[in-house]
Amino acid sequence: MSLNDEKYNGQIKILQLLDGARKAEGLTVVIDVFRCFTFEAFALNAGVSHIYPVGDAKECMAIKSKHKDFIFAGERDGVTLPGFDTGNSPADLVMKYDLSGKTIIHSTSSGVQGIENAKNATEIIGGSLVTAKAIAKYILKKKPEIVSLVCMGWSCIRPTDEDTLCAEYIKSLLQGRDIDLNEKLVTFKDGCGKHFFDNKDKKSFPLPDFFMCLMPNIFDFVLKVEYNDDMKLYETKRIEV
Repeated sequence: MSLNDEKYNGQIKILQLLDGARKAEGLTVVIDVFRCFTFEAFALNAGVSHIYPVGDAKECMAIKSKHKDFIFAGERDGVTLPGFDTGNSPADLVMKYDLSGKTIIHSTSSGVQGIENAKNATEIIGGSLVTAKAIAKYILKKKPEIVSLVCMGWSCIRPTDEDTLCAEYIKSLLQGRDIDLNEKLVTFKDGCGKHFFDNKDKKSFPLPDFFMCLMPNIFDFVLKVEYNDDMKLYETKRIEV
């Protein structure tokens, strides 16, 4: 499914994990489908005013001592961080909170770590399937010389099928090629997404998250990450395309 007759003519790199984030150049899409940038897309769509991704959990708790009205969302290996209000579940977030005008401090074991390690990127976009087509549109509009698609995987330890598929899909959109997402997505229930169907993991991995993360192109905006000088933190912003 190509976007239009226009194709991207620059260099596209698909990279993996923290090493990939450190090697990323140009316009860099840090990809975390399960669940960091799906979470942030749903949060901003629900009316959140500010999202500050913070890699260090201790730094988050220091912020909490000063900003008790913020929502603190975070996980390590899928488990909600101690002292945080919620984990990394988009389903839990939108069901538990009235998000209009709220501020979220967000700390995860993959996606946020990718942001903090992409030091050589000229621009950072948070990537997931829910915004994939919007990301491709944004890249075609900006026409950077280099695009780095960084798949953050499971806790930055091993590559995952969902992140790699997202990168390949964005690349295919940029090159005007067709890629059958459905053929791949149907395998995820018994593969990279099977932990969502494990009764023992229901608290950390609610089943609705699986389906929310695998709804391609439902949002027409991108998640642009910029440094906020006032807060001295990165901030994820919603940019319409």
